[in-house]
Amino acid sequence: MADQDRAAQLNRLLGRADLRAVPEARRALRELLRGWGKPGRSETAELLTSELVTNALVHTDDDALLTATVSSAGLRVEVRDCAARRPRPGAPIPDEGTHGRGLVLVESLADTWGVRAQGGGKVVWFELGAGAA
Repeated sequence: MADQDRAAQLNRLLGRADLRAVPEARRALRELLRGWGKPGRSETAELLTSELVTNALVHTDDDALLTATVSSAGLRVEVRDCAARRPRPGAPIPDEGTHGRGLVLVESLADTWGVRAQGGGKVVWFELGAGAA
């Protein structure tokens, strides 16, 4: 990401299956993003971050690590977990409530996103440009 000398970063360890980490991660990200981007970008970033954090806590059996890096060029959020299984966006199953929609949101709202293997697990990430509306 460009402008790394002025980048700010958030690193947060997310306890195994501790869903209280989701609103805490949103608050920490909101603080990191004060004054960043155009209106609505921070809200989108919070939504997408909570989706990745929730997925990591619900679908794995260990801690996860949230890293968010913001600069004048944009935001990159990564959630690292211990599960090697790669998530895939898919159509939500009827009568399954809100399950199955997270990666569909990430895919449709992020400027770019992806998954990469790391160690015995993976990192799911997304990026938002500061200037996009």
